Amino acid sequence: MIELESVTKKYGNLTALRDVSFHITEKETVGLLGRNGAGKTTLLNLITGYFPPSAGRIRIGGMEMAKDPAACKRLIGYMPERPPLYDEMTTESYLRFVCRLREVKKQAVRDHVEEILALCGLREVRTRVLGHLSRGYRQRAGIAQALCGAPEILVFDEPTTGLDPQQTVEIRELIRRLRGEHTVIFSSHILSEVQQVCSRVIILDEGRMALDYDAEHPDSGRLLLRLKIAGETPAVLKRLRHLDGFEDAEALPEEETGVAEVRVSAVRGEDSGAALDRAFRTLADSGLPVRMMREERENLEEVFLRVISGSGRQ
Repeated sequence: MIELESVTKKYGNLTALRDVSFHITEKETVGLLGRNGAGKTTLLNLITGYFPPSAGRIRIGGMEMAKDPAACKRLIGYMPERPPLYDEMTTESYLRFVCRLREVKKQAVRDHVEEILALCGLREVRTRVLGHLSRGYRQRAGIAQALCGAPEILVFDEPTTGLDPQQTVEIRELIRRLRGEHTVIFSSHILSEVQQVCSRVIILDEGRMALDYDAEHPDSGRLLLRLKIAGETPAVLKRLRHLDGFEDAEALPEEETGVAEVRVSAVRGEDSGAALDRAFRTLADSGLPVRMMREERENLEEVFLRVISGSGRQ
């Protein structure tokens, strides 16, 4: 549904995106992560046709945005970071107006608006002026306008920014209900939100695509081993850092005197079982017997921090 091929975007001397390529299949839900200034909003503006790329190609539903922008945009519902609301209009009249812009057939507008009001929890404010709504309801109205015309692709830029915890949960649940019905891509600073809602995460760093992460399969993260080893921590770390098959050995807070607690990462592609067997034998031969071993997987926060630190850039 969405395909980017070597996309670059420059604003004068500033390069906001550099050679970004990926594709999103039908009805995927994809989260876009990155620090401030990483290029998330620029990327969404390019996908929605708000700006043209400086180089590269963007295809929406198999069509090139540069050659057939109108047809591409008909497939997309977009909610920018600041919802495009007309504050003097009521919620219902605004959605009817957006439906006309989205070329919804006149006889279908009433039922379509009713469905969207119910889905977005806006029935109780349907006659209220948008300018008088709370931030949470305004965000809902922004999502509602993106749904007008039943687009196949939904693009949300920071949909929960500025909301209180309860409002954030409500918007998150709304996005979750859209899964499986639409292709969804949205940016967020809230890692837990992305992890709960998305099947896949794209991480941007300094305008580059740093990682394409499968959020539904933890095996896509690095295998981590938490070890308790009889011995002094400096000696244990020194020995671990020279073992084949492991990397990034780090000390954890000790729970027992004379027992080092550490965590190491298995090298990608390495047979973790063979590496572990070697580690047991080598540590025991060195007078550092293993007291406990537990396998773990990186969570999204650990993946994100590793990637933006530069150690995991791909």
